[in-house]
Amino acid sequence: MTAPTADRQTPDMRLILSRLRLGPVGLIAALAVLILVFSFLNPRFASIENLQNVLFQVSVPLIIVVGTTLVIQMGSIDLAPEGIMGAAGMAWILLSPNSRLDSDIGLWAWPVALGLGLGLGLVTGLIYAKLKVPSFVVTLGTWYVGLGIAILLYGNDLLPSLTSEGLARWPTQVTLGLPNSFWLAAFVLAGGVLLSHYTHLGRGLMAIGNNEGIARSSGMKVDLLKIAAFTIAGVLSALAGILATMQLGSGSPDIGFGQLFTVIPAAVIGGTALSGGEGGVMRSALGVVLLVILNNGLVLAGVDPDYQSGVFGTLLLVAIIAVAWPQRGRLKVAK
Repeated sequence: MTAPTADRQTPDMRLILSRLRLGPVGLIAALAVLILVFSFLNPRFASIENLQNVLFQVSVPLIIVVGTTLVIQMGSIDLAPEGIMGAAGMAWILLSPNSRLDSDIGLWAWPVALGLGLGLGLVTGLIYAKLKVPSFVVTLGTWYVGLGIAILLYGNDLLPSLTSEGLARWPTQVTLGLPNSFWLAAFVLAGGVLLSHYTHLGRGLMAIGNNEGIARSSGMKVDLLKIAAFTIAGVLSALAGILATMQLGSGSPDIGFGQLFTVIPAAVIGGTALSGGEGGVMRSALGVVLLVILNNGLVLAGVDPDYQSGVFGTLLLVAIIAVAWPQRGRLKVAK
């Protein structure tokens, strides 16, 4: 009887470590535990008003994470949402009823702002796919381009605030027991799930993440798929910027500040591998809900904000280790 070799032990260890990732059942169980714990610490947590508030808070990151997940699934990263949100949000409010300019163009403000996000996403995708610039670099550049556009639109004049009471109240208004902002996010999420699982684009992005070489050799238009993913992500970031501006009631270049610290950890915690080829939109969405509930519960429990940041950072670190360790050979991680 021969002793097991290191090669024979490796698959077993990888299997054990891969189970550390939170699947859908694990995410739902974690959500249930958090809800029970925070309800015990503060009965206000389980109130209808607070649950509606959680759904209101989750709306913007839910929209962003759909596009972010599509990009991550093909093995890339998208750091541009915060910049695109600022640019689109400022464009939208300056073309809607506002306190600074008499330039209300009605519903046309929506396609203009969304078109700005589409344009930024399209340019990002073209640079990434055609010029082979790493996604980290090109999306970081897009982030600052979007932020620059937002700052130029903001200018040195008075803060532009919504003067339409209907637009300002729409995100918080409740329809069938849920805030309108959440209904919008749920609609986007449903579309993202369908796109990811039941279309050539979604399957293609997953194939690229698994092995781009094989995807190309099988005849897939890899560059076109990459461009499409970043374009969709740009449009969704713009939509999130519009919704965040409506929620705030005024324009701000940094309307998207901090969103990346929610959506990327949420996607990772949900099991969307940073190396690509694994995960899904719904799992990322559950990760978003988990983090928002965690943040809301910590606030109601009276935890100091500095400790909240520490908890988020710890979760992110553990999640990335759990996801990346079983695939360290594929990621070519060295010591």
